[in-house]
Amino acid sequence: MATFVCVRFEPKLKQFYERLRANGKAFKVAINACMRKLLTILNAIVRDDSQWDAHAL
Repeated sequence: MATFVCVRFEPKLKQFYERLRANGKAFKVAINACMRKLLTILNAIVRDDSQWDAHAL
């Protein structure tokens, strides 16, 4: 569910999702790619003990 929200409201992830869809990727493939990207970002936030910064994406 978090991925769906990020794809709608987070500009960088939205752009990433739209680029994948424009390149012909299926809906589930594009959502899973965004999910993986989001998990990587969240893992780095936990690892570095930092806050969410939309400008740093």
